[in-house]
Amino acid sequence: MSHPRTDALLKAVKRGSGGILAPHRKLTAEMETVRFPAPEYVTLPMLQHIGAPCTPTVKKGDYVTVGQVIGDSDKFLSVPIHASVSGTVESVQDVKLANGTMAPAVRIKNDGLMTPYEGIKPPVVENKDDLVKAIRASGLVGLGGAGFPSFVKITVKDDKPIDTLVVNAAECEPYITVDYRECMENSWDIYSGLKTLKELLNIKTVIIAVEDNKPAAIKVLKDMADNDDDVFVMGLKSRYPQGAEKMMVLSATGRVVPEGKLPADVGVIVMNVASVAFVARYLKTGKPLTSRTVTVSGDCIKNPMNVRVPIGTSLRDIVEFCGGFTEEPAKLISGGPMMGTAITSLDVPLLKSNNAVLALSKDNAGLKKQTPCIRCGRCHAACPMKLVPTNIEKYALLGDAKTLSAMGAMVCMECGSCAYSCPAGKPLVQYMRLAKSIVKEAAKKNG
Repeated sequence: MSHPRTDALLKAVKRGSGGILAPHRKLTAEMETVRFPAPEYVTLPMLQHIGAPCTPTVKKGDYVTVGQVIGDSDKFLSVPIHASVSGTVESVQDVKLANGTMAPAVRIKNDGLMTPYEGIKPPVVENKDDLVKAIRASGLVGLGGAGFPSFVKITVKDDKPIDTLVVNAAECEPYITVDYRECMENSWDIYSGLKTLKELLNIKTVIIAVEDNKPAAIKVLKDMADNDDDVFVMGLKSRYPQGAEKMMVLSATGRVVPEGKLPADVGVIVMNVASVAFVARYLKTGKPLTSRTVTVSGDCIKNPMNVRVPIGTSLRDIVEFCGGFTEEPAKLISGGPMMGTAITSLDVPLLKSNNAVLALSKDNAGLKKQTPCIRCGRCHAACPMKLVPTNIEKYALLGDAKTLSAMGAMVCMECGSCAYSCPAGKPLVQYMRLAKSIVKEAAKKNG
């Protein structure tokens, strides 16, 4: 028996409702990726993914090389951290991350040599188990911003047969263009990666999903897969949050991921396009995830660009490489303007999951003046999960966990469509987060 909210969601997506038409502002779309010069220092936090943090495996004074493991964990939901430069460990201590949390981190003084770790070699991968072990060893997490350990996605039990791999190249947030550049610059890495995943995971069909505001990328990918009957390039309607995992599964396959379930429960694996391309490069070279491409943009950045940067580089160094600010920004964001994290300082390190650094003026980032709710229903119309954010706000303020759970607060993906659409300027995402925390706390107390 289906859930009434799931039925409503399916009908809504078929009608094309939900989500918003956000301005694209892809200022760096046609700018080729530039390689960032190795920084003097990198700071590598031991928490760069969803799940358990790593424990440092090096100490102050140790000499490390590029690709050497410097942190790992025996917990399942975790992946190792690798040195992104060669040099001497200057310290192992707690640092503040972009989201305000503290985490232990290894700070390395670069010796300028970028000496590769002597143990780097292509992994031997002949079956699914080998692939899972290799992707974990590579340190790969979702490069689209979620930061979920990639090996976990493909660790699927036999009772959940997977028939479809969806390669997510939607990149629906404004400003960010790293996935678009991946399609334009590394299409054959994408193809090699998806073919390997398809073969070793015994997947029948691959769908590369791209929003239709990227016609050049669609053409490149279609030319690449032109003679492959099992690989399809799908142009999706350009509507935020098209790239969200559950929305992507529905748009690409017509399947609904039930509440509390994952895409694997409906026979689908979703992987970011840059993650798929990295898999191909790792299997060829054995070099783990030590750098990533990041979009540096916004109307306060002097020279917006896409930059390939060693992980752990200070965001301040990255912005300075792009010419600094044209004026003092009203808001700094790590990630996209819809789901990224507002930051008060650039003195934080780039993580594996960071895909953008934005600096916005007051004209583009000023807060709306809050006024009373007029019950217009725009937040509900914009919500891709068909929730009623104003009702959830009400019961969050009351602390009513039971009602919040019944209303579906936990399925909120915090995409920000409700707050963007609200003419009253209400911070609805913050209320949704409050609601989820209330439900979680109640669940803990009830065992």
